Amino acid sequence: MNKKKDFLRTIVENDLKSGKYKEIVTRFPPEPNGFPHIGHAKSISINFGIARDYNGHCNLRMDDTNPTKEDTKYVQALEDAVKWLGFDWGDKIYFTSDYFSQIYDYAIELIKMGKAYVDSLTEEEIREYRGTVTQPGKRSKYAQRSVEENLDLFERMKNGEFKDGEHVLRAKIDMSAANMKMRDPLLYRIRHAHHFRAGDEWSIYPMYDFAHCLSDYIEGVTHSICTLEFENNRDIYDWVLDTLELKPPRPYQYEFARLNINYTVMSKRKLLELVEGNYVNGWDDPRLPTIAGYRRRGYTPESILNFCDQIGIAKANSVVDVAQLEFCIRDDLNPKVPRVMCVLDPIKVTIENYEGSEDIDAPYYPHDVPKEGSRKIPFSKELYIERADFEENPPKDYFRLTPEQAVRLRHGYIISCKEIVKDNNGNITEIKAEYYPESKSGAEDTSGIKVKSAIQWVSAVDAKRVEIRLYDRLFKNEAPEGIEDLNPNSLQIIKNAFIEPAVIMEKPDERFQFERQGYFYADPIDYSDENPVFNKIVGLKDSWTKKTKTKTKQAVSKPQAKKVQIDGEVTPMTDEQKILFEKYTNDFKLNSEVSNTLARDKFLSNFFEDALCAFNCPVSISNIVVNEVARELKQVQAEELKFSAEHISQLAKMIDTDTISGKIAKQVFEEMTKTGENPTQIVETKGLLQISDPAEISPIIDEVISKNPDNVAKFKAGNTKLLGFFVGQVLKTTGGKANPKVVNELVAQKLK
Repeated sequence: MNKKKDFLRTIVENDLKSGKYKEIVTRFPPEPNGFPHIGHAKSISINFGIARDYNGHCNLRMDDTNPTKEDTKYVQALEDAVKWLGFDWGDKIYFTSDYFSQIYDYAIELIKMGKAYVDSLTEEEIREYRGTVTQPGKRSKYAQRSVEENLDLFERMKNGEFKDGEHVLRAKIDMSAANMKMRDPLLYRIRHAHHFRAGDEWSIYPMYDFAHCLSDYIEGVTHSICTLEFENNRDIYDWVLDTLELKPPRPYQYEFARLNINYTVMSKRKLLELVEGNYVNGWDDPRLPTIAGYRRRGYTPESILNFCDQIGIAKANSVVDVAQLEFCIRDDLNPKVPRVMCVLDPIKVTIENYEGSEDIDAPYYPHDVPKEGSRKIPFSKELYIERADFEENPPKDYFRLTPEQAVRLRHGYIISCKEIVKDNNGNITEIKAEYYPESKSGAEDTSGIKVKSAIQWVSAVDAKRVEIRLYDRLFKNEAPEGIEDLNPNSLQIIKNAFIEPAVIMEKPDERFQFERQGYFYADPIDYSDENPVFNKIVGLKDSWTKKTKTKTKQAVSKPQAKKVQIDGEVTPMTDEQKILFEKYTNDFKLNSEVSNTLARDKFLSNFFEDALCAFNCPVSISNIVVNEVARELKQVQAEELKFSAEHISQLAKMIDTDTISGKIAKQVFEEMTKTGENPTQIVETKGLLQISDPAEISPIIDEVISKNPDNVAKFKAGNTKLLGFFVGQVLKTTGGKANPKVVNELVAQKLK
């Protein structure tokens, strides 16, 4: 059982204790229209993990309702991903297409109940009739068709008598529903396309919202767990099952925050664009966030699952730093993998006073004594070292090889530079060195030479030439939009690297730490004896953050005369966020700052629009949401909020109708956060109604004026700024209940 009790497991435990279900059944229901990515890994770990933890079962079900995009290769990729992550779906893989006949029968039942109808509006008309967040929709005239006509048309749709888009089947619910998903949603559409499993049997295919809940019910699923973007779809899920009066037990839908990682895209559409546009080398390109990509790069299932466990299960969307995923793979590999030496940018070293050859014993785990394992490294007169490990004119604190500074060869001897050989262009081609026989590692060093570092090396005669693929982040921007944000340096191929011979394997399924380089994995596809290929999994530390910090430091001029706040770059908006921003600024007339906040935060945006459905006052509601609600969310999780969107709309309405003042509204809000009580009740119980009657306010103003004769004289002498003083005194006397607008007018009249 997981140590951390997330809200989903709490729900499951409560359902088991109450006897609501005898066995827990979850499902992982991907669409087979692309390769699964790291976001799917989170869903897999949640659904299969909960089933495992409570001795239940998780179904692997392919949601194959769109024949134009699905393929068996994607089914295989999904199976491989689940299996590689260590989960078992049992004897059977489920497909929504297995239930096409049953789902069709349920649609017939809805038509007979008068709860569904065949609509013949065009796609554009359906969109137009749907209405907006602030305006109800309009029902299609075709909703008046008789049950008999609907049954006839629906059967003819099934038989393929109509063209794509000529008709659709819709649920008859409520065209003025606050949740726009409930405005007569589509249940079936015509698709004349070959289905990879059902063949050409069907000309109509069910929509996700109709097929999903029924598939869950048919399979006996208890907890239908999905990501937050399906939160509004839950109403349809419940409507279908409730309207059909299906025999209990029935499933219920619960939502969790999807996984978002910076420097990464998760959209299947964008991933498909990368693959089909040849911006990457297939779905398993090690730069992609696909599970196949991580697997080929060398990530382990344990590291992926540990990452999913670390980020947890929440209700509010957020962006996870990709550095956290990289930490998980380092943390997993560090105690596991052997350390070896590989030279990526070789420069030749000739040891002039050494003759012959020998093998040097070296442990695979030099810092982990209990671990056994070693190899013999050939040592000879000619070696390769990293070009960066020699400096002719070294900077301060450079501790590797220089013309004046000796260095130790890792596991071997100390050497010093005697001569530098250069080509006609002045490039160093060879270093002639001297070694000290008394300085061998593991033996008593009697050379008397002190060195400050050790460098890696390989024997030029015995080393194996290998291809090294250095992978970096695919996108250069933290919140990439698309191909325009690709990192041009995301892949560097080194053809002329050299590795110690013990690393070359018959079956390349092993990971190594190349000392001082990072963690590497023999490419499972391209590796061969003739051309060994190693993929860089991850560096030894987070070099990306270091690089970006260095750039930031370089961009800051110094010294500065005064302390200046340096802001980071603003993350670009996604296309969806841009649409929301335009809607809020143009349609709702909100200021750009408020619109920006709402557009970028999915929870606040949904909260705002839900509140707007109850009371159409965008400005007042948005101000409360982006200030008060957003501030409260910094203290608690979204699911812990004690007030609802409807409460916020009531609060905004009381402000707009002058029932309470803005100052009192803050008091009411604070009380709502503590008790969750209706704001109207709070105002009535605490006697916080705003005083707007001039007859009630006037005597209070007279009293304030009589107590401040000096300020009255100054005001009449021309100091009109004192008007604010008198208004403030009146508001203070009434405890903030007096209507500021009325007070202003009355005070101005009385001071004339």
